[in-house]
Amino acid sequence: MEALDIKTIFTLTLFNVKIPVTETVIISWAVMLILIIASLVITRKLKEIPAGAQAFLEAGVEFLNNFAKNQFGSFAKYLGPYMGSLFLFLLLSNIIPVLSPLAFKAFGHKFSPLFEIHPPTRDINVTAALAIISILLVLVCGFAARGVKGWLKRLFYPVPFMLPFNIMEYGTRLISLALRLFGNILGGYVLMSMIEGLFPLALPIVFSLYFDFFDGLIQAAIFVFLTSLYISEAVKVNEEA
Repeated sequence: MEALDIKTIFTLTLFNVKIPVTETVIISWAVMLILIIASLVITRKLKEIPAGAQAFLEAGVEFLNNFAKNQFGSFAKYLGPYMGSLFLFLLLSNIIPVLSPLAFKAFGHKFSPLFEIHPPTRDINVTAALAIISILLVLVCGFAARGVKGWLKRLFYPVPFMLPFNIMEYGTRLISLALRLFGNILGGYVLMSMIEGLFPLALPIVFSLYFDFFDGLIQAAIFVFLTSLYISEAVKVNEEA
């Protein structure tokens, strides 16, 4: 239950309406700020002939562009940057707990809980919001690629009997995206808390490499891959009779 608790840091009052600002909001904005600053710093002095870090980054961008072209076709120039940004946001959100001073508990130090940084993706509100954006993109891209008539026709594919199931598919995909990411990150957080309680010295660092880094990377990749798969199905119209 403690892992599910999302703390309210402060409350804003707007038109006599109290708006709680939780740790999830603050950490999410911190993640976005880190990504914005990093992008500005990295792209500040680009060279015509790339070398070092620039060459590595350009290789990553080229891989992303090729992936987007294969998956989305003419929509690649719009969706490629979004998929890259989504992956970086999820990756940093999943691994940001390692920046918490409580990570040093493995050495016997004690810190105030105010300094603890939790992954914002352990909040179902974050994963649900990202899942809703993904499904909305599926719908928008489907309309753009097929037109309203073609999209409605797709609901009856391959036979009219499939209409209710094709409609339900959007809901099940939304729930699946939200709960898969939420469950895996929350599960890793709970397990790390248990390990820290049972073995407070040294061992948590070893498990942190998996739950904070490797598992965070895998979950970010899975979310982006599934989103791209759903959108790809929506924009490819040549595969259906």
